[in-house]
Order: sequence, then C-alpha cells, then structure tokens
Amino acid sequence: MPGPSYLRELELRPGDPHQVGMSQPQTLADGWWVTLMWCEREGDLVTFRDLGPEYGIPPGSPLMRLGPGLSGTLSGLILEESGRQQLRLRLAQPPANDEAPWEAPLVVLAGFRFEPARVLTMRDSELAQTVLRAFRDALLRLSY
Repeated sequence: MPGPSYLRELELRPGDPHQVGMSQPQTLADGWWVTLMWCEREGDLVTFRDLGPEYGIPPGSPLMRLGPGLSGTLSGLILEESGRQQLRLRLAQPPANDEAPWEAPLVVLAGFRFEPARVLTMRDSELAQTVLRAFRDALLRLSY
C-alpha cells in the first residue's frame, strides 16, 4: 500500500469493498499538482485487470482508458495549453511483464495543472476531493 489516504477513502460503488485513496497532493515549483492515487480491496492493492471489462482485457495500457475518463470528468478544471489538457498519468509500479500492463498494481502517479481562476475558488481539500471523485469515476469506466 502507498500509505494512508490523505482524504477519507471512497467506495468504488456503494457497498463495494473496493476503495480509492490518494496521497497528500503537492504543488511543484513549475505549477504541477501531483499525487498518487490507488484502488485497494481489504487493505491490498488490486490490479487494473480486477476492474477491467468482463469480456476480456483490451489491448494497450490501461492508462489509455483511464486518462480520457479522468480528463473528461475534470474538463474545465484542467488547464489547456496549446490545445492540450495539462494532465499526466504514469503507472506508479510497472507490471512484472511489460506485455501485460493490465496486471500492474492499480497505483497511478498523476500530475495536473489547473485553471488558476477555478482553483482560487476552491479549498485545497475540496480540490483533492474533486480529483479523487473523478479518479473513482474514471476507474468505473475501465470496465466498459
């Protein structure tokens, strides 16, 4: 486990034993807001495959599905620069087999640059809660 969640963990779905959490976010000197986010079940990290589609694992990295879900939910809050949203995702721990990225532990290092005017109206904990909820919603879309 990455450690205790900065915020109270959220259930993936009501009554579901899967929970999502995040580390305390940090703002880097260049303005990127970074945090680790994860999904666990009964104290153990799950893999992306655990939340993947029942019909089978799609090709490519799970981040190719997670990124659009996260950016869509946070649309308007994430800064756009030169037509690109300022969002970066990386697996916090690579899979044991590079050919099986869905077997990686579901821990993501996420970086965001936010629209300054939007962030000024939010408390730090409110911004973190918004991002954690968006992460939960994006994880639910992995199964589509």
